Amino acid sequence: MNVLYEEDGEFRVGAVLSQAATSLQVESPHGRRSKVKAGHVLLSFEQPSGAELLAGAQQYARGLETDFLWQCCGSAEFGFRDFAREYVGREPAPQEAAGVLFKLHSAPMYFYRRGRGRYQAAPEETLKLALAGLERKQRIQQQIAAWAAALARCECPAEIATLRDELLYAPDRAKPETKALEQACAAIGLSAPALFERCGLLTDTHAYHLGRFLREFFPNGIAFPAHPAPLPPDDLPFAPVEAFSLDDLGTTEIDDAFSVTRVAQDDWRIGIHIAAPALGFAPGSPVDAIARERLSTAYLPGRKYTMLPEDVIERFSLDHGNHQSALSLYLAVSSRDLSVRGHHSRIEQVRIGANLRHAQYDALNAAFESGGRVGLPYEQELRDLWRLACALEQRRGKPSVGAGIVDYVFRVEGERVKIEPRRRGAPLDKLVSELMILANSSWGGLLAERDVAAIYRVQSSGKVRLSVYPEMHDGLGVAGYAWLTSPLRRYVDLLNQWQLAAALAGRRAPFARNSEDLLSAMRAFELTAARYDEHQRVLESYWCLRWLLQEQVRSAAATVLRENLVRLDGLPLVTRVPSLPNLEPGTRVQLDIEAVDLIAREAACRFRETLAAGGGAADPDRQQGGLTA
Repeated sequence: MNVLYEEDGEFRVGAVLSQAATSLQVESPHGRRSKVKAGHVLLSFEQPSGAELLAGAQQYARGLETDFLWQCCGSAEFGFRDFAREYVGREPAPQEAAGVLFKLHSAPMYFYRRGRGRYQAAPEETLKLALAGLERKQRIQQQIAAWAAALARCECPAEIATLRDELLYAPDRAKPETKALEQACAAIGLSAPALFERCGLLTDTHAYHLGRFLREFFPNGIAFPAHPAPLPPDDLPFAPVEAFSLDDLGTTEIDDAFSVTRVAQDDWRIGIHIAAPALGFAPGSPVDAIARERLSTAYLPGRKYTMLPEDVIERFSLDHGNHQSALSLYLAVSSRDLSVRGHHSRIEQVRIGANLRHAQYDALNAAFESGGRVGLPYEQELRDLWRLACALEQRRGKPSVGAGIVDYVFRVEGERVKIEPRRRGAPLDKLVSELMILANSSWGGLLAERDVAAIYRVQSSGKVRLSVYPEMHDGLGVAGYAWLTSPLRRYVDLLNQWQLAAALAGRRAPFARNSEDLLSAMRAFELTAARYDEHQRVLESYWCLRWLLQEQVRSAAATVLRENLVRLDGLPLVTRVPSLPNLEPGTRVQLDIEAVDLIAREAACRFRETLAAGGGAADPDRQQGGLTA
């Protein structure tokens, strides 16, 4: 005897080898033996064989019309054998009964399953809705196929073009337009942006990469919402000093300035003056809401998106020629041993005598180290501050910046880019870094002593994080390091400045240590700052590749980082070289640059040779920093 049974949602057949009260031992047409529960058996038959039954039933089912069966079966629940008997008008042959079963089972919209071998016709209205849905789905599938075919020919349908940005940056995989694009990309082996480029819808590769940043952080545009213009307080005492700042040429948010006053033959009063936007608007104000939304100024090559509106920056930036509100930290310093004998803080107005720029003053870096003179205004004050910075660094026992590390400055002018290396740890950089470390740690300590909540930057076990507790910063060798010196550019600093200003004025601070506003701002800032950094790295790598094309670089020296990962000399560009042999990290190699893909931000490089330690490119026609055109 043979049986037709259901197992794991599929119909199977087998020859019965033995039978018990509740189960059967059967052998499949392929010789596999299994135990089948008696309740799973739907049909028993002697002839034909199991394989012949399946073939005959499937052929019979193909000749049945689903809609006609639905019209014939009525509304009551029924068994497939009874229905087959009624349909053929006699006792059905095994192939006929099984064929009816297969047809019923294959049409779940028409026939609801009510048990093994039992079904019920779907109500007419429900069936109409289901069939309409199926027809709509089929039309969508046809439309997807048509769109995909057009895209594969590099012809972009209007419906796809309208959703270009969404498809590039945040595709909804449930949408038919997304499915069509994915099908076309898979068919011709291109990424979505590369396909849009082929279709003529992505003509500016820089706009494509910048667009990802703008869509994430400024989906409604970069303009600031309307807001009342905050005014600095006009009743602050005037500082008895004239301060100066030192910043890059393009800096518009001047947060910090310095003053040097000789109060006795061997005593200096050093002033660290920080812009005080916290005195002009309060937490919860419209301007605070703007800053809380942006959390930080975003720096990208050739572009900057400020945290605060321009009119707010104009009122509080420490610009030349103005008296500006400031939080000042004054240090009593011995000019003989450069020790800090004491310090005090003031809320005041400070006259800004000059805004010095690195472009002109970087000449002092070599002069300070050699003992020479350049003859620039404020040169002596800067020299004194540098000497103090060196002493502060030595006492901390930790460098303010990693010596020997090279940063790169990107200057984008139209379609051209200049990438200029800048060695970290130069005298002027150290000067600013050390004084900022001193201000942040001194004010962080003051807030901790007065039990005023603040957000601190903590480093332990090599990990850097933010905390509302004044813990140790191992990398800097200071305790209670609170960010307070960039309130125009970082929301954490602005928030901490509200706390510090209240502490200095003897008022209750606006935020408690367990304040949800404080904690949520800390968490949001960490996430946003990390994303800003990621976008900055993306755009920097893009402009490095643009520079390679601009300068027509065909060969480059590089340093092996690990495995097939290398960093090109003279550029902050890391890339993989599949042809690189197994070399130790630090090995210098010469590469041939075969292609540059600005969309994927990749440089196709091929290993040429290993270079001697410290060696440059071999036989260059034109070489700059190991890069050869």
